[in-house]
Amino acid sequence: MASPRILAIINGKGGVGKTTTAVNLAAIFAENQRVLLVDSDPQGSASWWVDRNPEQWELDVSQENKPSLLQNLRQMVDHDLIVVDTPPALRSQALKAVLQTAHYVILPTPPAPMDLSALIETVQKAINPVGVEHRVLLTKVDSRSLRESIDAQNTLIELGIPVCHSFVRAYKAHEQAVLAGLPMTQMHGKKAKDAETDYRRVADELQRDWK
Repeated sequence: MASPRILAIINGKGGVGKTTTAVNLAAIFAENQRVLLVDSDPQGSASWWVDRNPEQWELDVSQENKPSLLQNLRQMVDHDLIVVDTPPALRSQALKAVLQTAHYVILPTPPAPMDLSALIETVQKAINPVGVEHRVLLTKVDSRSLRESIDAQNTLIELGIPVCHSFVRAYKAHEQAVLAGLPMTQMHGKKAKDAETDYRRVADELQRDWK
């Protein structure tokens, strides 16, 4: 059987929408693929989210932060795609193990200058040395000031850092989904559907990249 594709969600800084991105992309891809969501963050936020309402999810979840096991993710042939939520620590051995096996990395970050600065450091110190294909995803975007996000995208492009055309806007619906134990695809209401649309655009962009 073919090895699964490994998609790692990485940022050396916490609070950037990393788990939200990992969980919602995994849920969207699970509509058409066999998906395993691996929670390698010791905080266990992704596992906690899914465990609140497990029957509503079409994916498998594993909480694992042992580097020796994370290095073997490509051998888990029962799945088509493995999405890994990683710890927000660049020196983490678990993160290093995931980077060594990942096919593709998404780096979520808000567009604020301080967040971008931390993100650029992550790319330079952790991603570039490995040579793994990657894109930055702007998250927590204020829909009232999209200029900031466009400027951030342009800054990254000028630095030679690949960036997603899509971005994820800030909505209360993201927090509500966590409390409900549901992926955004299962939430109701206009804002929830807008939030779902953002992540579907990201998923579509990744699919085009992978072809």
